[in-house]
Amino acid sequence: MIRLRTYSFRFAEQVLNARLALKQEIQGILQDPSIDLSELSRPRFNDVLDELFRDRGWQPQPQVFPEPRDPSAKMDFLKDRIGVEVGFGHASFMGIDLLKFQVSSYSALDQIDIGVYIVTTRSFQQTMISEYNQKWEGSLTFEKVEKYLPHFKSAIQVPVYVIGIDL
Repeated sequence: MIRLRTYSFRFAEQVLNARLALKQEIQGILQDPSIDLSELSRPRFNDVLDELFRDRGWQPQPQVFPEPRDPSAKMDFLKDRIGVEVGFGHASFMGIDLLKFQVSSYSALDQIDIGVYIVTTRSFQQTMISEYNQKWEGSLTFEKVEKYLPHFKSAIQVPVYVIGIDL
């Protein structure tokens, strides 16, 4: 059964609690009973979350910059000024993911008030490797985000709510 760990950066939990229905919607998506752990490779888990967020009316792949010069500069999901980024890739992408929140908050787009960063815990990854033979080595972990995010305090001024998917 999927459990969630959380970390609140810049009072993100308080900001998200003001939109409690959306916070609960995100948690419900991540703990959806239809998620089959045995088939959760990183790409498959991304696909599952993409379908679940879309089904609940989240805008997929919104642009970070006003002009679409860089097609890779997109967040994963957006709804009611909440941006969501799923960080199942390599740990080196953490800074880029967090900057997407910052730019989406303070740029000409001004489209989010808070970022929700979804990652997996070290324990989740170890279980996926040992019990389900899935390749999660090298993925960003909740523990790493929790450790390093405070060091980005001067660069990341938007509240970020980190959710760690755990077992």
